[in-house]
Amino acid sequence: MSDPLKVVVTGAAGQIGYSILYMIASGAVFGSRKVILHLLDITPCMGTVGGVVMELHDCAFPTLAGVVPTDDPAVAFNDVDAAFLIGAFPRKEGMERKDLLAANIKIFKAQGGALDQHAKKSVKVLVVGNPANTNALICSKYAPSIPKENFSAMTRLDQNRAKSQIAAKLGVNAQEVKNVIIWGNHSSTQFPDAKHATVGDKTVPAALGDDNWLQGDFVSIVQKRGAAVIAARKLSSAMSAANAACDHMRDWFNGTPAGVFTSMGVFSDGSYNVPEGIMYSYPVTIADGKWTIKQDLPIDDFAKSKMAATADELVSERSDALAICEAE
Repeated sequence: MSDPLKVVVTGAAGQIGYSILYMIASGAVFGSRKVILHLLDITPCMGTVGGVVMELHDCAFPTLAGVVPTDDPAVAFNDVDAAFLIGAFPRKEGMERKDLLAANIKIFKAQGGALDQHAKKSVKVLVVGNPANTNALICSKYAPSIPKENFSAMTRLDQNRAKSQIAAKLGVNAQEVKNVIIWGNHSSTQFPDAKHATVGDKTVPAALGDDNWLQGDFVSIVQKRGAAVIAARKLSSAMSAANAACDHMRDWFNGTPAGVFTSMGVFSDGSYNVPEGIMYSYPVTIADGKWTIKQDLPIDDFAKSKMAATADELVSERSDALAICEAE
């Protein structure tokens, strides 16, 4: 039998943490492989974390080999195989994205350092806390001994949202929709692209027969879905975010099916004329725990303009983030 996987979840007392811990412990991510959960949160939240630990034990999961609640990053990141970095400073009313970035730089700089010192060098790191793409970039910068390809930002939630919108329009199950792409940033500039997606033996554009919707309302709905959830629920997406993070990590460990690609925020190598070195969401295939950017997809002028706009935002975010780091 393999040794249990050590999996850290930051922000463990939060809403996403509450959903994701159940999913990881129940085998939804790593299957029958046993896991030891490391639960990291800030000291004032440790009482709540204690309650979550009780509930995890009370579930009596056969795959849960242990739980380590802590407010110490050195303990949380010790020897971990997978990291779900969820805890982040939340966006508050009146905050600009730049303000949010400044508040989160210290968190992800420190967590990068802790990963560098304590985690396995093979650790797979998924950043969920927003602004996820640039938080992931900063985290990697301060973990220089861990390969850059081991860091990613979550755009799987956006991909799932896009699949769901197309499925509803076609009257099919969302799992029948394959190869929707999210390009760029997990923000309102992201570009949800259904041009290469399929449903059954048809392309999505052919099945829909409505390019105006695909280039108009579809893009807008997916870009603004997070805000719509907040408006309706008075809280940000939690269950769907946890589910998407599990989807992301499961594919990263197990691989993507033949002919299927998925969206991940990864370091750009210049593919599709995206500036190198930003954490940009691409379509990727995954095998043996390694992702590869899907190459040579035809890109029309509409897509090029959208892809460039979200890249420009990420270049600007990177500049702001690095300036904040240098000023500290």
